[in-house]
Amino acid sequence: MNDDAPAPTPAPVPRRARVRAPELIGKGGWLNTGGKDLKLADFRGRVLILDFWTFCCINCLHVLDELRDLEEKHRDTLVIVGVHSPKFVHEAEHQAVVDAVERYEVHHPVLDDPELATWKQYAVRAWPTLVVIDPEGYVVAQHAGEGHANAIRTLVEELEAEHEAKGTLRRGDGPYVAPEPVATDLRFPGKAVLLDSGHFLVSDTTRHQLVELAEDGETVVRRIGEGVFREPQGLALLPDGKVVVADTVNHALRTYDPETGAIELVAGTGKQWWQGSPTSGPALGVDLSSPWDVAWWQGKVWIAMAGVHQLWTYDPATETVEVAAGTTNEGLVDGPAAEAWFAQPSGLAATEDRLWIADSETSAVRWIDTDGVVHTAVGTGLFDFGHRDGAAGQALLQHPLGVTALPDGSVAVSDTYNHALRRYDPATGEVTTLATDLREPSDAVLVGGDIVVVESARHRLTRLRLPEEAVQVESAAYRTQREATGVAPGRLRLDVVFQAPTGQKLDERYGPSTRLLVSSTPPELLLGGDGTGTDLFRELDLNPDVTEGVLHVSAMAASCDDDPANEYPACHVHQQDWGVPVKVTADGVARLPLILAGMDG
Repeated sequence: MNDDAPAPTPAPVPRRARVRAPELIGKGGWLNTGGKDLKLADFRGRVLILDFWTFCCINCLHVLDELRDLEEKHRDTLVIVGVHSPKFVHEAEHQAVVDAVERYEVHHPVLDDPELATWKQYAVRAWPTLVVIDPEGYVVAQHAGEGHANAIRTLVEELEAEHEAKGTLRRGDGPYVAPEPVATDLRFPGKAVLLDSGHFLVSDTTRHQLVELAEDGETVVRRIGEGVFREPQGLALLPDGKVVVADTVNHALRTYDPETGAIELVAGTGKQWWQGSPTSGPALGVDLSSPWDVAWWQGKVWIAMAGVHQLWTYDPATETVEVAAGTTNEGLVDGPAAEAWFAQPSGLAATEDRLWIADSETSAVRWIDTDGVVHTAVGTGLFDFGHRDGAAGQALLQHPLGVTALPDGSVAVSDTYNHALRRYDPATGEVTTLATDLREPSDAVLVGGDIVVVESARHRLTRLRLPEEAVQVESAAYRTQREATGVAPGRLRLDVVFQAPTGQKLDERYGPSTRLLVSSTPPELLLGGDGTGTDLFRELDLNPDVTEGVLHVSAMAASCDDDPANEYPACHVHQQDWGVPVKVTADGVARLPLILAGMDG
C-alpha cells in the first residue's frame, strides 16, 4: 500500500428527514425475547424496522414473507420488531397473538400492543406499515402496504454504511429467542375434506404438509408433501377423485391423488400476483396471490384469492385460469361479478345454484349466483363485527374463515374469531349459533348427521352432533378500536406521500406510473373527489349533512431503477389500501396525509 496515495473520497451521505422515535409501549408485553422486556434504547446502534401488523391481514402476512431475506442477510446489523396492532377484538387476546406468532413463523421479537398505544405514537394509519429507525434512534422512513422490500433493502445498506463511518453502528446477535416447540399431531390446521375412503385429508398449515386421518379424525394414516407445500389451506375433491390444494404461500394450486400419492402443480408460477400482471391465461403461466380456499362449482375450480380480494377460476379441461369476480379493491360491494368488492375471501362452499363465500375482513357471508351476481347475506363492512344472532340484516360475525353447505339449504359458518359455529338460513333470513367454546374454527366438514370442525388453535378436528336447536349467546357488537380522524367540514386535501427509493424513479415510459382511487362509506360522505385518477393527491368535498364515515383510498406507484444505460431496468410496484374512519368536526384537519413510502414533509 502506498502511504502517499490520496485517501478515497467517501460516498456522500444522503440527506434525509429524521424524527426522534417514540418509545415502544404495549400492554401485552414482548414475545420471542426469552421473557425479556425491551426498550427503544436496547436497539441503539442497530437499524430497526418496526412492522405494524395484525394477524388477520393477508397483506401483513405477505410483508412478513417479503422481509425474511432481508432479515437473514443483515442479521448482525438489523433488528425487525413486529408491533402487533389488532383490528378485531379477538386479536387483542394475548394468547391469540402467541398463537399467530407461531402459526406464521415470526422469527423476530414481537410487541403485543392490544390498546394500539405504539400505533398511535407513530401515527400509523394502515396495516401493514413499516417504520425504519436509524442506529441513533431517529425515524427516517415509513412505508405502507406491500412491495417495499427492495426500497428498504437499499435504505438499510445506506444506513449501515453511513453509521459504520460515523462509528454509531453496533454489530452482533439480535434479541430474538425462539420459543420451545410443541409436539402435536397437527399444528394450526387450516381446512379439511372428506375422502371417498371415509378418511379426512387436512391441511396441516404450519407444518407445510397435508395429513390423512382415519375415520375417527384422530389417527394419523400418512403425512403428505413435506418440502412441497408452504402453509397450504383450502382443499376440494374433484370429480376424478383427486384433491385440489390451495398452496397458499407458494401462490399456487396443486393436485394430490390419494390413490397414487402423486402431487402435481396445476396453476401458478410461484410468484405473487401484482397490479399489471395478467389476469387470465395458461394456468402455469399466470401469477396467483395467496389462494386460501377452493371449491368445485359449475365445472371449474373456484379460488378464494385472498391476497387480491377476488374470486378466480381454474378450468382443468383447458388448463387456464381467469378472474371471475372482484376488482382488487377491498370492501363490501355487491352486484355484477366484475364490479363487486371483496375483503380477503377465505372460505368457499358450493351448492347447485350458489357459491357461498366467507369474506373474512368484512365479517360477512356472501354468495355468487349462476348469473354471476354477488350478494351479501350477513355483514355490513370492514369495521363492524361481533356476535349477534337474529335477522341477518343486523346479525354480526367476527372474521369467519369457513362456510359449509348443509342439506336443508342453510350454511354453517366457521365464525373464527368468535370461536363459534354459526348458521345462516336463507329460508328464514335468520342467523343462529350452533356451538361455542371452539378455538379459532377455520372449516367444517359434514359427515352424516355430524359436523367435524377444524379447531385450528386447538390443533385438532372436533366432531359435533348437528344440534336441532340453537345455543343461546349473549349479544355483542364491536367496531374497530382505531380512532376516527377529525376532519374539518368542507374541502379536505388528501395527499398520498410517495418518494421513490434511492436509485429509482417513477416509471412513466408508458404513461402515468401512479394511480389513486377514492370512495367512501356511506357514499353520501363525499360530494366530490371520489373516483379514479393518476395524481397522488385529491381535493375532497365533504357533505355537511354526513358527520362520520370511512374514506376508502387505494394507491399504487411503480418505480424503476434509474440507470440510463439499462434498457430493461428492474421495476417495483408499491401499493396500499387504506380505510380511514373520519369524523367531521369544527376543529378537524383540512389535510389528510397518507404515507405510501418516505416521510411527510
